[in-house]
Amino acid sequence: LPESGVPQLVQPMIWDYAADLDVESKVQLVEKYRRCGFSKVWFASAFKGATGVNQSLTLIGHHLKNQLEWLEVSSRSPPDVLEGIALTGWQRYDHFSVLCELLPVAIPSLAVCLQALKNGGYSEKVKENVEKLLGMPNLEIDTFMR
Repeated sequence: LPESGVPQLVQPMIWDYAADLDVESKVQLVEKYRRCGFSKVWFASAFKGATGVNQSLTLIGHHLKNQLEWLEVSSRSPPDVLEGIALTGWQRYDHFSVLCELLPVAIPSLAVCLQALKNGGYSEKVKENVEKLLGMPNLEIDTFMR
């Protein structure tokens, strides 16, 4: 790969939407890309649409944990390697599937995930900020929002 010139033309993206990433294996993958000549990598997480083909409501806690795991991978990787995080929101699993987790029900998850990434973690202050931004008196992370 280093001799091909490809690492100077592209930046790989590592995708994983799980709430329990294998952080160590992701860190090793980043290091492997560096050894192959890639100076930058991207991570891809999800704020919705990655928990079931016919899921109607968004479980914020799952997606928040995914963001926090990616932040852990970032903190354990070389400081200059991460180019960015693509925060995805899938609408369907394939073109023959029904739509899942429509955007209106996922907006609280999007807000929580963005704030967690922006603030480098999740805290009561981040929760209060999201509640204020969305005009919600009680943001529920570990149950489906009503």
